[in-house]
Amino acid sequence: MKRVLVTGATGFIGRQTLQLLLSRGFDVHAVTSKEILPKNHGETWHCADLLDERQVESLVSTVVPSHLLHLAWIATPGLYLNSADNLKWLQASIELSRQFVARGGKRIVAAGSCAEYDWRFGFLSETVTPTAPPSLYGTCKLSLQMALNAFAKESGVGVSWGRIFFPYGPHEHPNRLVASVIRALLRGKVAECTAGTQVRDYIFVGDVADAFVTLLDSDLVGAVNIASGEGIAVREIVLKIGEILKRPDLVHLGAVPSLAPDAPLVVGDVRQLGERLHWSPKYNLDHGLRISVEWWREQLS
Repeated sequence: MKRVLVTGATGFIGRQTLQLLLSRGFDVHAVTSKEILPKNHGETWHCADLLDERQVESLVSTVVPSHLLHLAWIATPGLYLNSADNLKWLQASIELSRQFVARGGKRIVAAGSCAEYDWRFGFLSETVTPTAPPSLYGTCKLSLQMALNAFAKESGVGVSWGRIFFPYGPHEHPNRLVASVIRALLRGKVAECTAGTQVRDYIFVGDVADAFVTLLDSDLVGAVNIASGEGIAVREIVLKIGEILKRPDLVHLGAVPSLAPDAPLVVGDVRQLGERLHWSPKYNLDHGLRISVEWWREQLS
């Protein structure tokens, strides 16, 4: 039986993976730190603080999973890049992985980030682009990947590392770009933005989840970019939201100073996704933004 332990299961990406995993025949065990467990739709919920070593040991001993999908980490906008909590999550993730392998676990898929790369290269490839993270977040993510890769060689466990680019969609943190612009326009308020000339690789959260589940249900190892492979100027995304909501007048580009320095281009090489995993996104930007708009419309009503 394929029994998977999913961390970050109530998060932005994690919540999207559960039904996908069930549809692939996984016995799904989801973790939350909340005392009130979410409604069960076929998965089994467990309450545990992953930063507590004893609770992690008890959790893994109870579930005894064959697969681990590790998505939990600090991700609060404005805080996560240089928070000391990144060090806690690095330590906790290593302990979780150790406990998983000690109980007979066979495959780990964990969430990495495009923040691990040297963004000066613009087009970022798993096999070519140097890693040079400027933030504590990126450094800790890269450190975990290196530790897991070394551990894999010694233990024989399969490890795959999904480097996420720029996800958006339902349940996104309200302070992130797409969510904040949609929320402002739905309320009839001005959305003040930078000039938005930087090009980024945005991918719908449903596609991110699907890519991770496909990766977990494969034998592919190593780093894999979770991206669309297409770049778009941030200003074009913001203007498209204004167009969808018929409120382009409320989009004020250039009202906020750009961060300096800000890489002009960050786009993922997705050849491994296509050639080795035979996967491609199901949602284009227009479709994904319209779903996001309708989700936020429902939340704000």
